[in-house]
Amino acid sequence: MEIPLPVALAVLGAALLHASWNAMLKSGGDKQLDAVGLAAGSGLVALLAAPVAGVPARASWPWIAASAVVHIAYFRLLAESYRWGDLSFSYPIMRGGGPLLVTLAGVAAFGEVLPWAETAGVLLISVGILAFASHSARDPAAQRRSLAYALGNAVVIAAYTLIDAKGARASGAPVAYTLWFFVVNGIVITAIGAMQRGAEVPRHLARTWRRTLGGGALAAGAYAIALWAMTLAPVALVAVLRETSVVFAAAIGAAFLGEPFTARRVAATLAVLAGLVALRL
Repeated sequence: MEIPLPVALAVLGAALLHASWNAMLKSGGDKQLDAVGLAAGSGLVALLAAPVAGVPARASWPWIAASAVVHIAYFRLLAESYRWGDLSFSYPIMRGGGPLLVTLAGVAAFGEVLPWAETAGVLLISVGILAFASHSARDPAAQRRSLAYALGNAVVIAAYTLIDAKGARASGAPVAYTLWFFVVNGIVITAIGAMQRGAEVPRHLARTWRRTLGGGALAAGAYAIALWAMTLAPVALVAVLRETSVVFAAAIGAAFLGEPFTARRVAATLAVLAGLVALRL
């Protein structure tokens, strides 16, 4: 139950894309409006590309609907976590917890029991990812809020990963599945945002349309690669490889957001690399 090297490299590329759009969201001003903009942008990009990809099998549409519902919670928790905490704190907790839950749930959902070497790799990478989270005493109350939102989102991430893996495998066309999911998700999230923030939403989209479309393209591309990979390799392995995006996020945070790349993060990076070795990559 190994992951083919070309598939693994593609997922690592998706991890870089994923870290990039999260950094864009964190660097914005109004996190809720930016999250709505990201969903709207990815939906528009997906709508433009969907006719080329075709339509996924009918059996996958209930999974698309279920994923869109779960993503309502995802975008809300994501925005709130970034509102109260740094990218370098919130992002690793959200992304590190998900693969562990997916590994456990994958046994029941897909009958995928990983060998010991792959299990060790998943644990090393997940521990390394979680170790990236930097504690800050600047505002303990805000950090506790960020932690709560991030832990909640780790559960949500595990849930939608399993849902979308099921849907992508049932679709017969994982790229088409991904694109139509983003179309549906964009409509749902934008509608909810409009109900909550009213005319602020279209004004924000008009003001930030370049950023909205750019971030949306990164999000849709990253997830399309991940779901394609889940049709070719064990879901747990793809999930944990995707979360190596934390290494990229830490580098982006250090380079552009003034967040230090500490000795602890160097050690965490080494743990992630050891996990990749255990996965035989």
